Amino acid sequence: MVLVTGATGILGRVIVLELMKRGKTVRATKRKSSDTEEVRNSYKFYTEKPDTFFDKIEWVNVDFDDIVSLQNALDGVEDVYHCAAKVGFHPGEQREMFHTNIEGTKNLLFACDGSSVKNFCFVSSIAVLDGFNEEGEIDENSDYNPKLDHSAYAVSKHFSEMEVWRASAEGLNTVIVNPGVIIGSGNWDASSGVIFDSFAKPYTFSGGTSYVDVRDVAKISVDLMENNIFDERFILVSGKKSYFEMGTSIRKKMGKPAPKIIAEPVLIFGRILNFLLGWIIKPLKMVNKTNVESITTMNSISNKKITEKLGFQFIPVSESIGFHFENYLSEQKK
Repeated sequence: MVLVTGATGILGRVIVLELMKRGKTVRATKRKSSDTEEVRNSYKFYTEKPDTFFDKIEWVNVDFDDIVSLQNALDGVEDVYHCAAKVGFHPGEQREMFHTNIEGTKNLLFACDGSSVKNFCFVSSIAVLDGFNEEGEIDENSDYNPKLDHSAYAVSKHFSEMEVWRASAEGLNTVIVNPGVIIGSGNWDASSGVIFDSFAKPYTFSGGTSYVDVRDVAKISVDLMENNIFDERFILVSGKKSYFEMGTSIRKKMGKPAPKIIAEPVLIFGRILNFLLGWIIKPLKMVNKTNVESITTMNSISNKKITEKLGFQFIPVSESIGFHFENYLSEQKK
């Protein structure tokens, strides 16, 4: 039995499907309010038998603050894929992110102790990685630097990783994957599912980031567990793109002109407004130093380790955008 947390999220649902395609019996966690029918609907993008696979999922409501609830969900489970997380970049979401991501991971690992669980895959993020190698790239040795400014999300993921490494030192087989921005289909209103809505806007930023297809993250995560590759981390990215490139590509598909890049002085002015009025106008809180730096820079991130370890070839970012954007359009026309 395999347990996947956050199974209604953009990644968790695809890991569930990937496991079932390989003949695994899967138990999937969700909140009571989660829309599992939306997951069923999204499976049509990934398989010709969406209902057949979806109907095999054993759904379970889990409260990550309730150890008994977690222990019940882990009954008979040997492998865990922990995808459940709160993603956000508004400072006002810090408390919820810390609680959901750090405490949730800590409680899940506590419940694993003394259970039937043998192997644990944790989905982290490239946001926790700092520093560059000799080639000027971020890689798996780019350790988190507490002296630098980080988003609350990055901080929460770093401390979640610390919980995983602690469990690893105590004997649990663990592996951490650090994906870039995940491009997928479904869950269009949350997390990286909003990517197409975001890039459809007429304005964008001067920086960029690294992207990866959700299908690749799911396959690699399962491959690592099945090949007993533990006590390591792996960066999962296909390639980097500037926000202007992404916006131009998506808006072109919509028959719209390229977006305008918001000038740096405008962002500086936004930071001043945040300082003066952020306590009154909450959206201005987004225009802080950490967020501005993240949208005006673009780092090179290496996927060399995973490509050499598994001989894996990533779906090109342009191909990924094309596939998932068509799915997005098909849903918007309904």
